[in-house]
Amino acid sequence: MSRLLEETSEIIGLQVYTHSGVFLGNVNNLVVDVDNGAVDGIFVGETNPLLVEGSRAVSIPYRWVQSVGDIVILRYFPKRVSAKKAPAPAPAK
Repeated sequence: MSRLLEETSEIIGLQVYTHSGVFLGNVNNLVVDVDNGAVDGIFVGETNPLLVEGSRAVSIPYRWVQSVGDIVILRYFPKRVSAKKAPAPAPAK
């Protein structure tokens, strides 16, 4: 398990790019399946507002990651991520 922690800690802070070379943001944290010792996803905070509405943080499934080296390259990312709006409250009677 310590090897997993060493390898995953090296990913934190790396820049993340889409498959077309657009900068998304930096890896802030990882989503880890402790039971299986596997990385389930990467957490990117302060994202590119051209890709994510309001520059909100996003969690990206690890299966979307194409490669990890000096940077992280995604094999897939939606063209634009919109923030989900909470439903309007029902009018008072």
